[in-house]
Amino acid sequence: MNISSTKTAARVARRTYQQKQRAESAEETRRRIVQATFELHGEQGIAATTMKHIADRAGVSIGTVYHHFPTLDQTVQACGQMVMAMYPTPTEAILEDAKTLRERVFRLARALFEHLDAVGFDLVRPDRHRVPIVRHFVAEEEAQRIELTRAALAPFKVDRDLIRIVAALLDIEVYRGLQRAGLSLDQAAEAITDIIHARVTRKE
Repeated sequence: MNISSTKTAARVARRTYQQKQRAESAEETRRRIVQATFELHGEQGIAATTMKHIADRAGVSIGTVYHHFPTLDQTVQACGQMVMAMYPTPTEAILEDAKTLRERVFRLARALFEHLDAVGFDLVRPDRHRVPIVRHFVAEEEAQRIELTRAALAPFKVDRDLIRIVAALLDIEVYRGLQRAGLSLDQAAEAITDIIHARVTRKE
């Protein structure tokens, strides 16, 4: 390899390294912005959080926040994606090998209560009337809860209206009430299982 080729290869390697560093720095900045957004949402709510709040918490300029997220809705969406990656929504896998109604309902209740508690869904919901994207999150969560409830009760020929009632009993606000009564996660799941089991098996 001649001197010219060696210099060209060195320039290419240096440029590639610099580009990698810039990309890593940009990704770290984005992560800090999303983390700051998450913290602020938990402290003061979604609707009260501004771009300036996020910039100050993340330690970056407001222009940097806008560079990564041109709108507030995009910061909310990125925050939601981060939370869901950390605390995935329960799937039908939680019902595997569960044969009885009681066991299926208990697994369903425990998984949903644990998930909704972890993501702090009761902190998100109040802003649904002020932040359009939050309305979408709320509607999506309800739809997923109903679908998972339908899957759990499918072997027992439960009608649509009762499925929606059961899903309502698995809402985060119900769990919060049980927590205020001093129940642990397992105790709350067991208590709501008793109620649902009695309702589903009740003879009309």
